[in-house]
Amino acid sequence: MRVLLVEDDKVLGDGIRVALRSECYTLDWLSDGLDAAHALSCEQFDLILLDLGLPRLDGLDILRMIRNRTDSEVPVLILTARDETSYRIKGLDAGADDYLIKPFDIDELKARIRALLRRCQGRARPLLEHAGVSLDPASQEVRYRGDVVPMTHMEFQLLHQLLARPGVVVTRERLTGTLYGWKESGQGNTLEVLIHNLRKKLHSGLIRTVRGVGYLVESHA
Repeated sequence: MRVLLVEDDKVLGDGIRVALRSECYTLDWLSDGLDAAHALSCEQFDLILLDLGLPRLDGLDILRMIRNRTDSEVPVLILTARDETSYRIKGLDAGADDYLIKPFDIDELKARIRALLRRCQGRARPLLEHAGVSLDPASQEVRYRGDVVPMTHMEFQLLHQLLARPGVVVTRERLTGTLYGWKESGQGNTLEVLIHNLRKKLHSGLIRTVRGVGYLVESHA
């Protein structure tokens, strides 16, 4: 899953970056409000972690911009040192899905992220289960017909993105963004190699190629 962190505290931002990358998230990090607004106008993310007190553009203004887009249902978790009730109310009324006051425990942040992703995907249970495949975002464990299947970091990310949207074609651009973000770039046929590996480790009919567009997991598989 691809996460955008908008946070101008360098120490906190670096701590979150390290913690979430170890959880198989691809994290893009910006520290400036206007830069974040530009990124959100042209990129797709699965979740946004948003500070309120930002240079050049306040976090609440960014949040209102996100919610004014009729096609945007991306979950937003506010991270802020503003602990007054009035600020929390403003954030929630502007469209935030959750609110975490600094300083916070990183494990609580991870749990809230998992809960928000489940909610936006219409799931109550923590596991993603489909066609004999089970993926646990918390333990980062994948099973097929009950047996644990070893996964690389990128294989897990790719499978997570596809299983979260059964029956929906996920574009190559979105999958590439999920795997690499801004800081890295895919080499050659890396995406195809990862898809091939997942089919081999799980079963060949799990992931269907939609030529010229992307890939999907059949909803009735």
